Amino acid sequence: MAPQITLCIATEFSETPGPRTREEGDFSGEQFLEELLLPRFKDAVSKGAQLLVDLDGTEGYATSFLEAAFGELARRCDPAEVVKVIVLKSNDEPFLVEEVKKYIVEARKLR
Repeated sequence: MAPQITLCIATEFSETPGPRTREEGDFSGEQFLEELLLPRFKDAVSKGAQLLVDLDGTEGYATSFLEAAFGELARRCDPAEVVKVIVLKSNDEPFLVEEVKKYIVEARKLR
C-alpha cells in the first residue's frame, strides 16, 4: 500500500473556505490550490504516496471553491494522476466526495 500524506482543510487552511479567486475574498479556492493543494499533491507524487484530502470540519464549501481548487488541479497536472493520487474524505457531507470527483473528471474532458 502506498504511503499517505494528509491535508485537512479545516485545520491547515480555514474552517470557512471562501470563493473561487483571491480577488473575490479570503480563503479562496485559488489560494488553497496554490498554497496547499498543489504543493502537497506534487510532494505526494514525488514520494509515490496518496494524498488524503479531509473535507470535514468546515462550515461548508461553495461549489466555486471546490471547482477552482480541484478542477484547476486537474487542468494543471496530469488528470489521470490526480484521480490516482487524491483520496477524498468527507464524513460530515459524504456527497462532497462525488462532487469533487465530478470537477476533476470534467476538467479532464476540457484538456
